[in-house]
Amino acid sequence: MGQVISVVNQKGGVGKTTTAVNLAAYLSQLGKFVLLIDLDPQSNATSNLGVSKDLDKGVYEVLTGPHSFREVMVDTIHEYYKLIPATVSLAGAGVEFVNLDRREFRLYDNLLEIRNDFDYIIIDCPPSLGLLTINGLVASDQVLIPVQAEYFALEGLGQLISTISLIQENIKPELDILGAVLTMYDKRFKLANDVLMELYRYFPNKIFRSVIPRNIRLSEAPSHGKTILAYDPKSKGAKAYERLAREFVYHTSPY
Repeated sequence: MGQVISVVNQKGGVGKTTTAVNLAAYLSQLGKFVLLIDLDPQSNATSNLGVSKDLDKGVYEVLTGPHSFREVMVDTIHEYYKLIPATVSLAGAGVEFVNLDRREFRLYDNLLEIRNDFDYIIIDCPPSLGLLTINGLVASDQVLIPVQAEYFALEGLGQLISTISLIQENIKPELDILGAVLTMYDKRFKLANDVLMELYRYFPNKIFRSVIPRNIRLSEAPSHGKTILAYDPKSKGAKAYERLAREFVYHTSPY
């Protein structure tokens, strides 16, 4: 059965979608069958992969209606890498979920049909702690937390950890924090190193050694509808995500 990992941080602009999209790309390059679920109403992961946000069906139509993930799944330009896109309809999902049965389990229930089809299912969660993110966490085995190497990076991190703890206590005891990955890192600045040291306090023994640098090519790739693997595989950002993918496989391997 495939492993389900949510990429979560309720603070926006921390490289969450960049990490989800590019980590999945490099996992597929390693020969892993990967599914990326765009659970963010902003649909940035969808457009980052060159897929239109104006599709008739996406993750919203699965979570609220009769459609299945197999019906809405689309290919990417990478072999072994598929996408469940987000459509504009997802923006209202948080309100509509309130009256649905098993509202926290909508994603979990629908994933049961396809979990065996993939090695990894990566969920790009919204930058909030609403019902969509809770669905992502409940559906997951583990949580990956991107943290920006800037002054306010750790703001709200305690609230995220508390939310994860509540889900562990009340819904899914086996949910685990896989670790945190530092993004937008610039070793020239002392502040970036201070953030890294503070992260060790929050996540002892759960910090990925692979650090994602601040890199212009990483910033440019989404505007071309490409992963960094497709856009500039020789860039520093690409090499960083390649290292992260290898480390990720090492930490998630059952062997």
